[in-house]
Amino acid sequence: MAWVILIVAGLFEVAWAYFLKTSKGFSELWPSVAFFITLFVSMGLLGWSLNHLPMGTAYAVWTGVGAVGTAILGIALFGEPATAFRIGSIALIVLGIAGLKYATIAG
Repeated sequence: MAWVILIVAGLFEVAWAYFLKTSKGFSELWPSVAFFITLFVSMGLLGWSLNHLPMGTAYAVWTGVGAVGTAILGIALFGEPATAFRIGSIALIVLGIAGLKYATIAG
């Protein structure tokens, strides 16, 4: 269950990054409110998962899920370039996340 909570925490990280972008420097009220709510939920879920997973692994997976999700969101919604190098780099992050999960289960 801790892994599921950690992944959800990472997805909330993607959400707060989205709302940070759409808040336009906190000049837009509702995206700003949504940013703080999703940030709070993301941190809370990360904190809970730290009670059950190694700190370094949990933090790296949380930031990895957030980085991958935010990069994909940038490509899909904000027209950021989807170059082969960028996609390959995202794939390397995913491999790193999978490796950390495996190392925690196997170790």
